[in-house]
Amino acid sequence: MADFLSTGTLPDHYRDLALTVRDFANQVVAPVAAQHDAEHSFPYEVVAGMAEMGLFGLPFPEEYGGMGGDYFALCLALEELGKIDQSVAITLEAGVSLGAMPIYRFGNDEQKQQWLPRLTSGRSLAAFGLTEPGAGSDAGGTRTTAAEDGGDWVINGSKQFITNSGTDITELVTVTAVTGQRDGKKEISTILVPTGTSGFVAEPAYNKVGWNASDTHPLSFTDVRVPRENLLGARGRGYANFLSILDEGRIAIAALATGVAQGCVDECVRYAGEREAFGKPIGRNQAIAFKIARMEARAHTARTAYYDAAALLLAGKPFKKQAAIAKLIAGEAAMDNARDGTQIFGGYGFMNEYPVARHYRDSKILEIGEGTTEVQLMLIGRELGL
Repeated sequence: MADFLSTGTLPDHYRDLALTVRDFANQVVAPVAAQHDAEHSFPYEVVAGMAEMGLFGLPFPEEYGGMGGDYFALCLALEELGKIDQSVAITLEAGVSLGAMPIYRFGNDEQKQQWLPRLTSGRSLAAFGLTEPGAGSDAGGTRTTAAEDGGDWVINGSKQFITNSGTDITELVTVTAVTGQRDGKKEISTILVPTGTSGFVAEPAYNKVGWNASDTHPLSFTDVRVPRENLLGARGRGYANFLSILDEGRIAIAALATGVAQGCVDECVRYAGEREAFGKPIGRNQAIAFKIARMEARAHTARTAYYDAAALLLAGKPFKKQAAIAKLIAGEAAMDNARDGTQIFGGYGFMNEYPVARHYRDSKILEIGEGTTEVQLMLIGRELGL
């Protein structure tokens, strides 16, 4: 298993974190992953374990209950979890980068003090209400509205494909909504909507192709009334703020996808050494060995890409292009490695109790969520001046 951890190139505190999460993933996540996938059940006991480890607070300051780490630390944890169970990994990714991070980046002191300690502790989850039936890649097509009425916002509309939005521990959804017109264009703002608010409903969960243990719902808002103080950030800056959140999130998704790509390599190396055909392990066949070698090359390239994007983020330098490149490369690496891994496992690769089979179903969304492959190509082209 060749990765940057084994070469010792990471500083000790990063390496220790990654190895700790790796141990947790193997000992706690792996034994229950197939069951939660089959039952489409949310892994509350696994989430509680991640909360106890402080994973939900990794990139946040200690003053808000965080671990005082950084975004790269989160990415390392996501890579290790992604090797084993994408549903668990995306629960952490969405809870941190889409749930808590907008409040940390754009919230006022009161909002941060109210919400962040619970979110960073993992006792509660928050969701990111951006996508709508007619506004996915084109988030500017938002139709959900928020109108001022006295001292309140009154929200009407719907959202779809919202992760972590209907669990028993979900306490908050940040919603993008049209709050007026500015220079002839929609003025889009973001508003905090606590769960349990009258008129806010998490509709029945989706029946998905993969990520079966991840919580995903459509949301509806019917005359949902929240105080004006629930505006997150400056009025009219909601769209721009969430684009910046998505840029960061793409690095996190790339880390998760890198874990998937590496996890498929690890499973195939093990299987190719154990499975015999025609009197010898199948790994001695050059066709199998070359296929796994290409898989390893994809995982290594994906890791290099997300490390580079994360380094720019931490240095405070522009990283939009590198984040898009990392997300593009890693998402495709995960899908390609899951396909090749399934082929190497043969009939067993079609059985859901095997990780490569679950990765094959789960990985397609990595080329869609948080910006499709086509969106990443568009962003890269724009950054090149095209």
